[in-house]
Amino acid sequence: MFVQIKLEIPQTRKSVVARPRLNDKLNEGLESKLTLVSAHAGYGKTTMLSTWAKQCETMVAWVSLDKLDNDWAPFWNCVLSAIRERVTGFGEKLELFLKMEPAVSFESGVTALLNELNQLDESLVLVLDDYHVIDFPMVHHAMSYFLEYLPSHIHLYIASRVELAFPTAKLMAKGEMVHINMKDLQFNLDEGTAFFQDMMKVSLTKEQIFQLFRQTEGWVSGLQLAAITLKRSSDIAASIRQFNGKQRHIFSYLMEEVYGNLPESMRQFLLATSILGRMNRDLCQAVTGQSNSQEQLERLEQLNLFLIPLDDHREWYRYHPLLSDFLQQIGARENPEQWRRFHVYAAYWFENQRLYEDAVEHYIKGKHVEDAVRLIEQLLPELMQSKVNVLTRWITLLPESSYEQKPMFEMFYISKLLEDGAWNKALYRAEQAEKRFEALKDGLPETEWKQLMGNLYYFCGIICYLQRNLNRTSYYFELLDHYLPEGSSFQNYGSNRYQDYYLFTDLLSLNNDLKDVEKFLLKWIQIWGKRKQYPFVGYLYISYCMLLYEWNNFEDLELYLVTAMKREDLHKNIWMRIQLNLLLSWFQQALGKDYEAIESLTRLSSTIDSPDYVLIMRKIKEQQAHLFFRQGQIQQAIDWSGQAGLSPSDEVSIHRMDEYLVLAKILATNERKTEALLLIDKLECLVKKENYLRLHIKLLIVKSTVLKLSHQTEAALTVLKDALKLSKPTGYIRSFIDEGATMIEMLTELLEEQRSQRDKAAPHNYVEKLLKEAQVWPTYELLSKARLTDQEVKVLFLISEGLHNKEIAPRMHISLDTVKFHVKNIYRKLGVNNRTQAVKQSKHYFHLM
Repeated sequence: MFVQIKLEIPQTRKSVVARPRLNDKLNEGLESKLTLVSAHAGYGKTTMLSTWAKQCETMVAWVSLDKLDNDWAPFWNCVLSAIRERVTGFGEKLELFLKMEPAVSFESGVTALLNELNQLDESLVLVLDDYHVIDFPMVHHAMSYFLEYLPSHIHLYIASRVELAFPTAKLMAKGEMVHINMKDLQFNLDEGTAFFQDMMKVSLTKEQIFQLFRQTEGWVSGLQLAAITLKRSSDIAASIRQFNGKQRHIFSYLMEEVYGNLPESMRQFLLATSILGRMNRDLCQAVTGQSNSQEQLERLEQLNLFLIPLDDHREWYRYHPLLSDFLQQIGARENPEQWRRFHVYAAYWFENQRLYEDAVEHYIKGKHVEDAVRLIEQLLPELMQSKVNVLTRWITLLPESSYEQKPMFEMFYISKLLEDGAWNKALYRAEQAEKRFEALKDGLPETEWKQLMGNLYYFCGIICYLQRNLNRTSYYFELLDHYLPEGSSFQNYGSNRYQDYYLFTDLLSLNNDLKDVEKFLLKWIQIWGKRKQYPFVGYLYISYCMLLYEWNNFEDLELYLVTAMKREDLHKNIWMRIQLNLLLSWFQQALGKDYEAIESLTRLSSTIDSPDYVLIMRKIKEQQAHLFFRQGQIQQAIDWSGQAGLSPSDEVSIHRMDEYLVLAKILATNERKTEALLLIDKLECLVKKENYLRLHIKLLIVKSTVLKLSHQTEAALTVLKDALKLSKPTGYIRSFIDEGATMIEMLTELLEEQRSQRDKAAPHNYVEKLLKEAQVWPTYELLSKARLTDQEVKVLFLISEGLHNKEIAPRMHISLDTVKFHVKNIYRKLGVNNRTQAVKQSKHYFHLM
């Protein structure tokens, strides 16, 4: 029942002030995706929405959010439960969605929810009240996605004290959003007059009402308290004159007036129960010890004292936040020990009702940390699965001494810090935990203690790798191997999830010296690669295969890639299976097997069985677009950029670096070179800040090709020289030659420049090596003579796709004669006499792209 009450539309007084102008705005929301009601506490957001919802002819699903909903699963569970209240059986297939790890992906779950909403036969209003309690970033991110694809017959209404943490400007620009703000919610003079005369039964002159309005600025709660105070006043004019100052000060003054005139038993009742987010008779009695709790609640409601009934039977109530805050300040200040006892009494009641999460909240506030730890330990498996944000908050609120004998608490917290990127803090916690865990040796069975230490060193090793300290990583991995030769139990965690942590998308980016990385990887592949069930070794195999690909060492790459793909333990891990297949497609493309490269990705798409299907498909499609571009299938790549929803004006993030680099190249070949360069500049600022050398080199390479396509040859060669200087020490190869003909052309120009001017800015031996690895040395001079212009390259692309001259002309927005002119030049430069020969020669030419 306690959870159920959150899904009830709150009750309103039998008589409320009619506000047709606000009802009209709320009705406008039935033609929009989003209606936002935003204002500080006390402006009547909930009253207005609940009054309208009760009268609304459209089906309404309501959620009153609280801080326990500030996590992925609890939030969406509330949403689904609210809809199920109105649509029997809704979302039965979405149970897996509730168990999702938000850091992995929100799209698959939210997409499934949207699909089911789309199948509803009638319109639905979904109200999220008190949304300001939600500050979990992934919920905001998901809400943005949810609104973007919300079906036209579903309407979202949000009430919040603050502006939304996700962007709404696009919705507003499209006319898909209604915004009711603080100014809208203020009473106007006519509404205020009706409020005092009809509802509060206070007789005031127009001048007095006007004065109150000037002092409160139409603030609903201020006017309500003023009415309560004036009812008891013997000198109304004098009382009104004292209502000066800001709203918060007015409220405090008025509350003190009202509170001071209440009977002592009622004041004690208010203080004790103000700690409760929701309350009924039994809960109030447990906290206050007053057997007449139901009568007290009814009396408070009769006094209009900011008590809000939550159900039709008036069994459950909550205080208005302004009243709750006021009372809590008094209670914590006047008798903090008694205040803590109230929390403990509440915790006992919640635990007896098996409402354990609410019990933990009150145990923590009541300083009963032992009881809090006891319940958290009992709930730990469920919390680690679906309520990570809540669990993290609890652990940070507890003193470390309260759970130092509970190793799993510490292990969870370290893993959360690791996931959040707080590596220094995670390592510090791990080093402190090591000392405490060592002290447990004599008190735990040996096997259990070794498991504990081994898992701790597993995390320490990962943290040190992320911090680019390979020596320290090996030190911890040696300890892991000593305590747990079979590996950490955590290595199997989330094996069916495609964990989209950007750091694990390109593992080579984590360390700048590839030669040191090679030694490290080979050492641990040789040790762990011999063990049949050791999935963690997959990260090392993938990293080493990426390194061999970069060095163009295809002989060893084939050996290690085949070995890794045959391992059953790696095949069971969705992330590893995806990465290995992406590597396979790169390898096939580099060997000139264009069809096989695309087919490998297509085949992979049909085998995905993971809750993160949408996220995985996004990665696969990005790789397909990259291959299309390299193969000269420009239109397919352009189609992908439109479907991916990427824009050069985006706020870029490093974990989508590969996608934005592909987008930059597509823009450059689609006559949008200025936008491509602006996008690259944004990415460059981000990469320099993060200090990832590999990403910086790849970015400079793409930047040089875009500049070249923009006919800024001198600037392009300058950028390319910078990339060569950075990459020469560790021998980057494929990052250059995979850029194809434009890169070969620039490398050739650099070599010619060196020959003629003895330019020392470019590492010449390195340039020669790149040309040799690209299989165009020593024929680079011939290629330089056969150099195609940008327009000729585009014409050759279209010829290779089977288009005739008449089809090429409108595609490129040029005349037929111009096409023929370009074709004639292409034949001459490639040394061919007809279209068939040109297509055949283009295979080799495009292989370089």
